[in-house]
Amino acid sequence: MEKRHLCSSSTVAVMKLVPGDIAKRLEEMVQLTAQNLPQVEVTSSYTILRELGSGAFGHVLMAVHHRQGTPMALKFVHKKDTELQDFLSEYCIALTLGAHPCIATALGIAFQTPQHYVFAQELALARDLFSLMVPQVGVPEQQVKRCVLQLASALEYMESKGLVHRDVKPENVLLCDPACRRIKLTDFGLSCPKGRAIEALPESLPYTSPEMCILGPKAHLEAQPSLDTWALGVLMFCVLTGYFPWLTAVPSDQYYRSFVSWHRSPRFVPLPAHWERFTPQALEMLQGLLTPNPALRSPAKVVMNYIKMPWLLPEVKSRVRPSRELLGTNRRC
Repeated sequence: MEKRHLCSSSTVAVMKLVPGDIAKRLEEMVQLTAQNLPQVEVTSSYTILRELGSGAFGHVLMAVHHRQGTPMALKFVHKKDTELQDFLSEYCIALTLGAHPCIATALGIAFQTPQHYVFAQELALARDLFSLMVPQVGVPEQQVKRCVLQLASALEYMESKGLVHRDVKPENVLLCDPACRRIKLTDFGLSCPKGRAIEALPESLPYTSPEMCILGPKAHLEAQPSLDTWALGVLMFCVLTGYFPWLTAVPSDQYYRSFVSWHRSPRFVPLPAHWERFTPQALEMLQGLLTPNPALRSPAKVVMNYIKMPWLLPEVKSRVRPSRELLGTNRRC
């Protein structure tokens, strides 16, 4: 049974996603994997060492393969909450994107248990970017710059493959070391081909773009890389400051409303107080990434033009204390 499991995964691995026919190729990969998804008794094949993380839809365990001796992360997804098609889509996307050094590589191992769908990916033992964040302080600027440079590269690579991540946030940035010299973008559960019709999510997070936040319950929009660009901008704000720029990107949110007013008329409208920690260069960069109109939004790679410039003012010039509402960065979204 295990031999069949490993062979079936390697068959899928040779198929490549090509821009232009991404949806078709992804569907072929999903169909092939669905025909070869074996039942596996986890403890008979793996030694479970510890839990790496958990969420509403499943959990991730650090494990070692008995025969191969390979350490890995096993992602368990509850069958009762997840359609097989959605699980296989996430697995196949992760499998084909793993060639990029800043994307968590799926290891070509997928199987099921009575309660879970499971696939394996490489380990990142320094936890995630969220774990570094200190409320009202954030993460040191140089670490943020290392991280953002790699994230922008990963998102640019996804765009070149015709894919949109749709869930960029600190919890989905894995760290291979605490200094952020090597990071891995992970969690492709919401990822899809560019141009696919998508619906609003049950809950809008601070990272959710305004065009998604205002989407009605039966409305759709086309998935575009600009969704990820917006999330990257919010992520940068959060990890640099230790608080959110707003709670939800809708006009009824006073923090978002004040940002939009400044964004439209920066020469006449004062900068919101909780943005005063940023240098003019960083504000220019964030203005581009966080443009409310997605058609005018900067691409993720724009951060590369600002990487050698200072992003934060000296602490003595930025003693802003944000509202308690915006300190949600001490909890996971």
